[in-house]
Amino acid sequence: MRRVTLFVNGSPRNGKVVAVYGTLSDLLSVASNKLGIKATSVYNGKGGLIDDIALIRDDDVLFVCEGEPFIDPQADGRPHEELTGSHTDWLTLNVGGRYFTTTRSTLVNKEPDSMLAHMFKDKDAWGNKQDHRGAFLIDRSPEYFEPILNYLRHGQLIVNDGINLLGVLEEARFFGIDSLIEHLEIAIKNSQPAEDHSPISRKEFVRFLLATPTKSELRCQGLNFSGADLSRLDLRYINFKMANLSRCNLAHANLCCANLERADLSGSVLDCANLQGVKMLCSNAEGASLKGCNFEDPSGLKANLEGANLKGVDMEGSQMTGINLRVATLKNAKLKNCNLRGATLAGTDLENCDLSGCDLQEANLRGSNVKGAIFEEMLTPLHMSQSVR
Repeated sequence: MRRVTLFVNGSPRNGKVVAVYGTLSDLLSVASNKLGIKATSVYNGKGGLIDDIALIRDDDVLFVCEGEPFIDPQADGRPHEELTGSHTDWLTLNVGGRYFTTTRSTLVNKEPDSMLAHMFKDKDAWGNKQDHRGAFLIDRSPEYFEPILNYLRHGQLIVNDGINLLGVLEEARFFGIDSLIEHLEIAIKNSQPAEDHSPISRKEFVRFLLATPTKSELRCQGLNFSGADLSRLDLRYINFKMANLSRCNLAHANLCCANLERADLSGSVLDCANLQGVKMLCSNAEGASLKGCNFEDPSGLKANLEGANLKGVDMEGSQMTGINLRVATLKNAKLKNCNLRGATLAGTDLENCDLSGCDLQEANLRGSNVKGAIFEEMLTPLHMSQSVR
C-alpha cells in the first residue's frame, strides 16, 4: 500500500496523509473529502500533471487543485490564501456587535473594486482591527450588512421582511457595491405605492377641517375633489387654487374669500352658496349652477371672476353688486333677475346671454359682446355709453 501527502494547490500547510488505492478518480474523491475542496487534478512538487495512478510513488507530496493552473508554494513567501483567495480561507467579521463568518473570496471576487475587497484582498493591508476573538471589527449596521454579504455570496438580492431597503442602499453605497446599488434602486422604486389620484371624499375633508384651527389657512391647492359632496360646509378663506372641483356639490357652502383661481368647477352645483369676496380668476365653471348665490360683500370687498370661463352657467337670481367679470366668457349663460349694479363687464363675452330682469345700473359693459343677448324687463335703462359693441 502506498501513501502520499496531499496539499491544496500552492499551499505548503495543512496537508493530509492518505492511502493510494484504486483509480485516479478514487484519489481525487478522497482528496476532496480530506481537503474540503472539489478536486479535479493532481500535480507533483515540480508542477507535473499526474494523469495515471501508476505514476504515484510511496511518500510522494502532491498538490490538488480545482481546475486552476499549478501554483508553486515556494514562488512567494505569502500563504496560498493570499495568492488565490481560496474559499478555504475563512474570516469572521464583527459588524456592529454581530458576527458573520465568510470567506475571503466571497468578499473579494464578486466586487473587486469595492471597499470590502480592498480591505481583505491582502492581509493586514488596511490594518484591520480585530476583537478579542480575532474577528475583524466593522462599525456598520448588521441588519443592513447581512443582505449585502448574501448578495456577494450568491449574486441575488434577498431582503427579509422589516428591513428598510433605503438602509441597505446606503450600506451598499458605503462599501462601493456598484452592481447591488442598481438592484436596490429598482427594488425601492417598485416598492413605492402607486400615486393615488382618487378624489378626496367628504368624510376625509371634514376630518381635515376639524383638525385645522379656525385662524389657520387650509391649503388645498391642486387637490382632487371631483364629484365630492361639500355642501353646507364652512370653506371660508381656503386656498382651492388649481383644485379639481368638477361636478362637486357646493350648494349652500360658505366660500367667503376662498381662492378658486384657475380651479375646475365645471358641472358643479353652487346654488345659494356664499361667494363674498371670492377669487375665481381664470377659473373654469362651464355648465355650473350658481343660482341664488351671494357675491355681494357689505364691507365692499368685491368678488373677482376676471377671465373666468362661465359658458352656459345658470346664475339666476344671484346678488353680484360690484362683481368683476372683466373679459370673462358668459356665452349662453342665464343671468335672469341678477343684481349687477356697478359690475365690471368690460370685454365680457355675453353672446346669447339671458339678462332679463337684471339690474345693470352703473355697470361697465364697454367692449363687451352682447350679440344675441336678451335684455327684456330691465329694471333700469341701459345707456349706450355703457356698451359700445
